[in-house]
Parts: sequence; structure tokens; C-alpha cells
Amino acid sequence: MTSPNTPPQARHAPATERNRAPILDVLRRVLPPRGLVLEIASGTGQHAVAFAQALPGVAWQPTDADPDSLTSIRAWADDAALPNLAQPLPLDALRAESWPVARADAVVCINMIHIAPWQACLGLMRGTGTVLAAGGVLVLYGPYRREGRHTAPSNAAFEDWLKAQDPRFGVRDLEAVTEEAARHGLTLSETVPMPANNFTVVFRKT
Repeated sequence: MTSPNTPPQARHAPATERNRAPILDVLRRVLPPRGLVLEIASGTGQHAVAFAQALPGVAWQPTDADPDSLTSIRAWADDAALPNLAQPLPLDALRAESWPVARADAVVCINMIHIAPWQACLGLMRGTGTVLAAGGVLVLYGPYRREGRHTAPSNAAFEDWLKAQDPRFGVRDLEAVTEEAARHGLTLSETVPMPANNFTVVFRKT
């Protein structure tokens, strides 16, 4: 999808314009004022541009596994020409044994783990546990079940739709995600309710 302000070769996702302000409110609080932020599954690249522009003190490194997404991210980055926004790097959390960034001060992952196999969440936690130093943060955004139950009927319907696309997809149990994070030294710090029955979830590396 595109809009009149979309650069050539870039994609436009309307949801990013709806959710970026509430996500940014959390990022302003939990990200370090300086350092490298590694974004996993950057998608269209719109979030990368918006957050790098709003947080000029951090260096923002987008990544994605999909070649078309990398093209879109590159187009948005070239159009924005922000000094703190790097060109995207290929990274597949599902398959990568090592990540292209050895160390980061924070990791951000928006709307990935429910539209990927569970193994992608395992890879995300494994890689994050490796690249984050003590005190670093992992910020996730998306829908979650709480104690095995959906938080809204719309999320249950959304999960049915996801599984129709791929039975390996689905809204994850926050408790299962937290348990996997703990295996890699990541402790749940806060869970912030967001619009449209989503959550921003913050972990800290211990």
C-alpha cells in the first residue's frame, strides 16, 4: 500500500501512523538517551523513520528478513536522510545463528511474533540476550493473551485470521514469552496497555 507521501519503492502501512505515537511515548521513557537501538522486523520502515526523527540522540538500526521490506526501509531512510538512521541490514530471527550487530543498547520489535512461527520468538530472545549488555532493554509491541485468554473478542477473531494464513502464526501468551525471555537473562519490567487491544512489553537484561 502507498500514500501520496510515500517515496518511490517504499510501502505504506496505515497502522504505523495509528500506533507510532503511543509506542513512542513508551520509547521516550525506557530507551537510553544515547546508544544503538536495533530494530527487528522493521517492516515498511515507517517506524524507523518516525522514531529516529523523534529520538535524535540514539542511532537507529533497522533490519528485516524480507527483501521487499529491506527495499522499502531503504527508500524511507533515503527520503528522510536522518543522520542517526542507518541503512537496513538483513536479519531473520527465525534462522540466524548470529546477528549482524554484535552489541546494542536496546532492541525494539513491533508486530512480529504473532505473524511468524513461535521459533522466531525463540530466535529473537536468544539473539537479544546475546547483543544486549546488562541494563539494556527489549521493547515488544503487539497483541497478547493473558493467562491463556484473549484480552478482547477482536483479538480472538484476529488469531483465527492469522492461523488461516499460516497455522504456525498466532497471538502469543505473554507468560510464555516472558518465560522464554527469562531463559536469556531478560526480566519483564512493565506491560503497557495500548490502543486497539495491544500491549507494549518491556524487558530488561539482568
